[in-house]
Amino acid sequence: MTAHRGRLSPLHLALALLVMAIWGTNFVVIKVGLRDFPPFLFALLRFFFTALPFVFLVRRPPVEWRWLALYGVMLGVGQFGLLFDAMRADISPGLASLVIQVQVFFTIGVSVWLFGERISPAGVAGMALAAAGLAVIGFHLDASVNAFGVATVLGAAFGWACANATVKHAARLGQFDMLAFIVWSSLFAIPPLAAMTLVFEGAGAGWQAVSTARFDAWLTLAWQVVGNMFIGYGVWSWLLLRYDAAAVTPFALLIPVFGMASSAWWLGESLPPWKFVAAAMVLGGIAVITLKSRG
Repeated sequence: MTAHRGRLSPLHLALALLVMAIWGTNFVVIKVGLRDFPPFLFALLRFFFTALPFVFLVRRPPVEWRWLALYGVMLGVGQFGLLFDAMRADISPGLASLVIQVQVFFTIGVSVWLFGERISPAGVAGMALAAAGLAVIGFHLDASVNAFGVATVLGAAFGWACANATVKHAARLGQFDMLAFIVWSSLFAIPPLAAMTLVFEGAGAGWQAVSTARFDAWLTLAWQVVGNMFIGYGVWSWLLLRYDAAAVTPFALLIPVFGMASSAWWLGESLPPWKFVAAAMVLGGIAVITLKSRG
């Protein structure tokens, strides 16, 4: 499908905002699920039900197995495993939704290394501004965030960036179906997450969590698969096929807006002035890059 330049139509604009709302508020949903599920078990269940039974319903994408495996490990363990672990007790949902956006800069760095892309002066300025925003968070560690939480979410952001680079390489090889790629790659997230569950959480704790989890915890798991994965990624991929990336990707700046607002409203997360300053600096740095690319 040919991409169309220019502004999104009103309907497609609404769809983009819907995806941002789903992805932003999902950090609160994750926090609710983590009340009953240990983090690695939660990630394991997420990818297990993303893969099964859908691998029997969706044709395997025409890419090499190694790219499916690499994406599954990077997304499953690198991004969500680390993110869930940090959000259990070391960082609030609102701040997690902000810090994880540093993946934009990690993605640029990985692309420079692997694909020979260049960093523009705007990119350097944006990275410096975002780094200053992270420094603001580092100087204000409190009950909502500690150093381990920030470091772990930064690791998750790097895992996301590596997953992005994997998709970029795989998409260069021919016809690409993002949803099929996600479904089949999820198979490869299951073994390492299962191993991490056994080693760090224990089979007994996992069984107890599954057998005693409340109904709302199972709803959060269902939302990880249906809402966050299939609706979110499905609509987002569809928009990227219809429009240039520069017309769509800036909407991702709204993820922390929804994330921080929903965490404050639903979980009572405090929003002192320094959080607004840090958010403005991190999102401003990302905006310098993503919006500059449109000009």
